[in-house]
Amino acid sequence: MEMNQNQVEAIVRQVLDNLSGHAVNGGSAGAINRADAAIPDMAHVAMLTSPEHFDVKEFPIPEVGDDDILVKVEGCGICGTDAHEFKRDPFGLIPVALGHEGTGRIVKMGKNVKCDSAGKSVKVGDKLVTCMIFKDDPDITMFDLNKQNVGGADVYGLLPDDDVHLNGWFSDYIFIRGGSTFFNVSDLDLDSRILIEPCAVLVHAVERAKSTGILRFNSRVVVQGCGPIGLICIAVLKTMGIANIIAVDGNPGRLAFAARLGASDSVNFTNYKGAEAMAEGIKEKFGGHLADFAFQCTGSPAGHSNIYKFIRNGGGLCELGFFINGGDATINPHFDICAKEITTVGSWVYTLRDYATTFDFLKSANAIGLPIKELITDKYPLSRINEAYAKNLAMTGLKIAVIPDCEMQI
Repeated sequence: MEMNQNQVEAIVRQVLDNLSGHAVNGGSAGAINRADAAIPDMAHVAMLTSPEHFDVKEFPIPEVGDDDILVKVEGCGICGTDAHEFKRDPFGLIPVALGHEGTGRIVKMGKNVKCDSAGKSVKVGDKLVTCMIFKDDPDITMFDLNKQNVGGADVYGLLPDDDVHLNGWFSDYIFIRGGSTFFNVSDLDLDSRILIEPCAVLVHAVERAKSTGILRFNSRVVVQGCGPIGLICIAVLKTMGIANIIAVDGNPGRLAFAARLGASDSVNFTNYKGAEAMAEGIKEKFGGHLADFAFQCTGSPAGHSNIYKFIRNGGGLCELGFFINGGDATINPHFDICAKEITTVGSWVYTLRDYATTFDFLKSANAIGLPIKELITDKYPLSRINEAYAKNLAMTGLKIAVIPDCEMQI
C-alpha cells in the first residue's frame, strides 16, 4: 500500500511522540513527561541500621512537590565523618541514610524550581550537588559579607530518618526538599563533582588562613596529615601559586602523591623521634627556616600539640582536622602561642560562597595538570557499600566512592 506525504508525516510524528514522552508541535496536553516514564516506583537506599552495617532497602519514591527535586544519584564519596558515624554512631542517628559528598542528574522537579542557589537556571537532565538545608536563618546568604559558615544547618546524608527515607546520597535516588541549597554543576565531570564537597572544606580553610594576613604567595607552608583533606589542601595551595610546601605524614605512598599535587618536599614522621626532632627536619627542608604557616589536617590531638613546634615566631596556623570531638590536646600556651605570637584560625565546613568558588578551583587544578581526580582510588556499587566502608577504614586507598550503577572498580 502506498502512503502519501501527509500519512508519512503523521507516522513520524507518532513515533517521535512515543520517544520523547510529549506531543510534538502542540499535541495532546495529557501526554506523560519523558522523565516521569523512566522513574521507578521504588528507590534503593543504603541504610546504616547498626554500627558497621548497612542494609540496602527499598522505599517508595514520593511525589515531587512544587519546590522539590528528584535526583538520580550518579556517585558519592565516603567522608571521614561518614566513617565515624559508621563505626560508633556519634550523632545518634541510626537508622540513617548516609552520604553527603554526592552528585546526580535531575529527573523531576517542581514547577517553582527555576534556578540554583547561585542564580543559574536548571532543568531536567542537569547535574547538581547539594550544599545545606538552612533553618530559616536570614543571616546566611549566598554572598554573605560576614562569611558565616554553615555549621548550624542540616546536610543531606546526616539527616534523621523520616517518612521520605531518600535523605542521603548512598542511594540510587535522593529527594531534595524545597529550601535546600544546590548548584548546577553540569560543566564538571563525575569524578570532579564527587570531590566538590571535600574540596569546599579546603577552599574555606585557605580563605580562613588568608584572613590572618600571613599566608602569601612566597610563604613556607607545612601541611600535616596527607589523607584526602591534607592532599586537597596541598592542591588548593598549589593552584593559588604557593610553591614552597612541605607535606608531613607517615605513609610513603601518600607523601609521594602529595608531591604530585604540589608539595615541594616531605617529612615522614616515622623517621623522627618526637616533635622537636621533626621541627628540626622541617627547618632543614626549608633551608634553615620554620614554616610561615601551617595547616593541621590530621584530626589527632597529638598532631595539634606538635604543630606549633613547626611554625616560626609570628607565624600562622589553621586547624581544620576536627569534624567531631576528637579529644583534648595538650599545649603550652606560653611557649606555643604567646612567646611566638602565633595567629591561629579554626576552620569547619564552608560557606555558600566557598562552595561556588570550589567549582573554579577544580577547573583550575585540572587545567594546570594536578591529578586531583586520582584521589578517587576505589569505586564500589551500592550493593557492596559495606565493603566500601571496610576499604575506607583499612586506609589502603584515598577517596572511596560509591557509584550506584557501576561495575566493581578497585
